[in-house]
Amino acid sequence: MRLYLVPSPIGNLGDITYRAVEVLKQADGILCEDTRTSGVLLRHYAIQRPLTPYHQHNEHKILPHIISQLQEGKTYALITDAGTPGISDPGFLLVRECVRNNIPVECLPGATAFVPALVQSGIPANRFVFEGFLPLKKGRQTMMKLLAEEERTIILYESPHRLEKTLTELAVYFGPERQAAVCRELTKMFEETRKGGLQELAAYYTSHPPKGEIVIVLAGKE
Repeated sequence: MRLYLVPSPIGNLGDITYRAVEVLKQADGILCEDTRTSGVLLRHYAIQRPLTPYHQHNEHKILPHIISQLQEGKTYALITDAGTPGISDPGFLLVRECVRNNIPVECLPGATAFVPALVQSGIPANRFVFEGFLPLKKGRQTMMKLLAEEERTIILYESPHRLEKTLTELAVYFGPERQAAVCRELTKMFEETRKGGLQELAAYYTSHPPKGEIVIVLAGKE
């Protein structure tokens, strides 16, 4: 009886640990965000275990069944499309319910997009705050005003089609010269990290529409 949280590669399929592969091979079942995406990884490592979709649209519905299976002695491994479960991905509800029911939970170390983005950004990494995705509408301006006063380095996730808008808004609240790094397609063939002031970065991505997953690293207020 145990739930394993298994980080999956954020791009390069080689970025998975030996232990993670062994856990996935030995689990009674694998909970995955998207069976098609996870199928690519599992086939690459010749892992053949029963798959159960587990994502933000069904996690409340199937949670009781998973807990019941764990209580009967089953071992499950939870993976997401990329990165560590629970970090801007499904996982928190299941972990909380396991803790409430005294079901052992073990998180393996592994890939998380914001760590390499932060370390290679050139922006101080000794103190930082991870905010994930900003609110899309309600509370968005309030959050930006709050973060503009933050003295620690700030890490955000963003989608490619919203990047230019977000950088433009950040330039308004943080100031056009606030230094930032935009890290895109980490660990993949076209990985890119672009650094500069917020206004400069917004202008660049206005004329160069980005693709892929994006991490924004912002310098804290001096």
